[in-house]
Amino acid sequence: MPTYEFQVEVETQYLPAQSAPQEGMFRFAYTITITNTGTVAAQLVAREWHIHDAHGREQLVRGLGVVGRQPLLQPGEAHRYTSGCELTTSTGTMHGSYLCVAEDAEVFHTPIPLFVLDVEDPDDGMPAAMPATRILH
Repeated sequence: MPTYEFQVEVETQYLPAQSAPQEGMFRFAYTITITNTGTVAAQLVAREWHIHDAHGREQLVRGLGVVGRQPLLQPGEAHRYTSGCELTTSTGTMHGSYLCVAEDAEVFHTPIPLFVLDVEDPDDGMPAAMPATRILH
């Protein structure tokens, strides 16, 4: 029986050179690696993001593909991309889902588990200069 499954891994990074904290603008990059862990080739068609700042405000982002692409992944293949978002607070969260279609026309959703965007590196309390990697499955 075919299985329809993508695994999602996330790495986040605060971008101090593109931020203006005194103006309430904090920019973050996130790198997503999507791996087809199922048994059927499938294409990532669309995405939906829920982005929350520390004040509880939510941005909803929906669209086709990821950074202009709709990758078709064979079993075991991965696609990696980097995108970004802007918050009005120094910390926030993101979560969402991908709409996928398998080669046998089965439609399925891949959840993107909640991850944290934060100015401070969680390990040392200092502003993050290097990517703070958080891998989520």
